[in-house]
Amino acid sequence: MGSIFETIMLVCFGLSWPLNVIKAYKARTAKGTSLPFILLIITGYIAGIAAKFVTHQVNYVLVVYLINLAIVSLNLVVYFRNAALDKGAQGTEAAHHA
Repeated sequence: MGSIFETIMLVCFGLSWPLNVIKAYKARTAKGTSLPFILLIITGYIAGIAAKFVTHQVNYVLVVYLINLAIVSLNLVVYFRNAALDKGAQGTEAAHHA
């Protein structure tokens, strides 16, 4: 029963990440996005995955952890893409003011 509740929790958290990735991708800016927050979430998912192996409870819940980790990692990729776009925009803006 514990695995069912854990899966429900992970699915509830996991449903928000694809929406966040899409929103961040469309925004084309890293402003308002917290890199430490993303890294903290990734660390949490890695810890959850490690716990499954340490406790020898490798089951279907592991798949949900891996899916969530992949989507949050994609959010990390979008963050760095957006940060590069921000940096490029700053360079272009500085050139216009010179």
